[in-house]
Amino acid sequence: MNDAQSPATKQMIGGEVLAAMLAKEGVDTIFGIVDGTYLGFYTAFQKYGIRLVSPRHESTAAHMAGAYARATGRLGVCMASNGPGVANILPGVAVEQGEGNRVLLITSCRRTGLAYPDRGGTFQYFDQVGTTAPMSKWSGAVATPDRLPELAREAFRMSWIGRPGVVHLDVPENLMNGPADYPVDFLREPASYRPVAPLAVHPDQVRAAADMLREAQFPMLHGGTGIVHADAAAELQAVADLLQAPVTVSWGARGALDESSPLAIPNSTLDVAREARGRSDLFLILGSRVGETDWWGRGRFWGGSDPEVPKRTIQVDIDPDIIGRNRPVGLGIVGDVKVFLQALRAELEREPVADALITARGKAIAELAEARAKVRAGLDAVLASDKSPMHPAHVPAKAREVFGDDAMLVIDGGNTAVWCAHYYRNARPDAIYSTFKFGMLGAGVGQALGVKTACPDRPVVCIIGDGAMAMHLQEVETAVREKLPLVYVVLCDKQWGMVKLTQTVGIGQLRKAMGIDADSTINTDFEETRFDEVAKAMGAIGERVADPAELEGVLRSTMESGRPAVIHVDVDPMAHLMAPGLTEFKEMHGEPVG
Repeated sequence: MNDAQSPATKQMIGGEVLAAMLAKEGVDTIFGIVDGTYLGFYTAFQKYGIRLVSPRHESTAAHMAGAYARATGRLGVCMASNGPGVANILPGVAVEQGEGNRVLLITSCRRTGLAYPDRGGTFQYFDQVGTTAPMSKWSGAVATPDRLPELAREAFRMSWIGRPGVVHLDVPENLMNGPADYPVDFLREPASYRPVAPLAVHPDQVRAAADMLREAQFPMLHGGTGIVHADAAAELQAVADLLQAPVTVSWGARGALDESSPLAIPNSTLDVAREARGRSDLFLILGSRVGETDWWGRGRFWGGSDPEVPKRTIQVDIDPDIIGRNRPVGLGIVGDVKVFLQALRAELEREPVADALITARGKAIAELAEARAKVRAGLDAVLASDKSPMHPAHVPAKAREVFGDDAMLVIDGGNTAVWCAHYYRNARPDAIYSTFKFGMLGAGVGQALGVKTACPDRPVVCIIGDGAMAMHLQEVETAVREKLPLVYVVLCDKQWGMVKLTQTVGIGQLRKAMGIDADSTINTDFEETRFDEVAKAMGAIGERVADPAELEGVLRSTMESGRPAVIHVDVDPMAHLMAPGLTEFKEMHGEPVG
């Protein structure tokens, strides 16, 4: 090819090329720790209107990006430097992929010629793509400058198709920091290389679903995180109202329906959910894999023993690989759940459900609401306790009262997460964050930072156990430095509570089988950490409270301070062990998949 035929090029630093492409994708915030191996990347951020938010540990950057993505509906971007930086971020990759959050991880690697494959003894090198690929949606390495724009577009494309997850792009340090010739047209509109509109559904399938729902005696809706990612909470409520159908959600989709709605069956009332599913003759599953914590959508928890019930299922998901995977379906629909629910609503408004069926369904819903109220009354009885150290149920209940509907709650810890699930009523789909699918201790510290970065004008509170908080306590300094005024409420019982209860129940049987007489637990207790004092040492507000009568005042004062704060809450160790719903939790993990 002669010069006249060669594509026009211009010389640029590779890191600037990547920064410009991210800005074109609408990215204005990136989470990560600075390093010389991608100096040419983050040096360009200011030019393209990108803010760099730096935690103290790379895994926190991944959790910040995941929470930011969920809170905004945008792409969450994090970065890590070659070798140890990438090794540090891998736990976050596993978690954010498992949770299904839209995260793009950009890493540096050693210069071309040293990596892929290692020539032997290369400093700060391992097969970053080979290691990351099994725990992500896609992982690729850039080998030459001319392929950087191409592979960046591929990373963006993979980020926006199918179920959200982690996508990884690995770029050599000499490409990041050095000049090379790039095509002048490297910067393109996203619509030129990836879908930008929600995935449509076929009208015939919508009509078929509507017919099935009109004819059912008592249909049920079940929503997953697809509802949250598609911003389809309003559509879910509208369709549930038109059908007069109860709604359950996966743990990761809490708040997809206001938990005070008469149609909502919260996860804090699992026995009522089981009763409702036993009555149901049709299930509409929306944006959910119906995984293990949904009992795989099978067995006595979903429709009883009738072999025909699994077939009376409609499942809607953006990812075709999810349809019918864990539960057989009668109608599988690939598409965006918001688009589907909008079309279904129009169809049900055009031809409503018969009045007689609406009346019958309403009667069943009233009976379920009564059962739900009885469960709630039993749970709330413990809030009458005025003992000090306080009962752990006081913390989420009082935090919900103080912070209100607009607050964003991050939940972390073992039993602490269970107490929050039962005592913090959620009203909005964008208001509760955790690692519901992974149960990762310590991730909530970074999630709270990411949420506050995304929504600086809304209150953010992280309720977390003392074991989990100690894993990433250093990030309180990040909140101070980045001026992120959020509140960490640490439930302190000086023990690994959930594990201690498990040992208390199970260790006796194991020791008996091994012929061991000792009856103590193993390494479940630890010394006290004064989280309030550590917070003060980092420049945050630190408070300590043990009396439930004082809790509201401390919560309000820290929320109104406009500064990062850590509240050390002494809770009754024995009461903390006995979290509600643990029997059901154990049972759902024992339910066979067949």
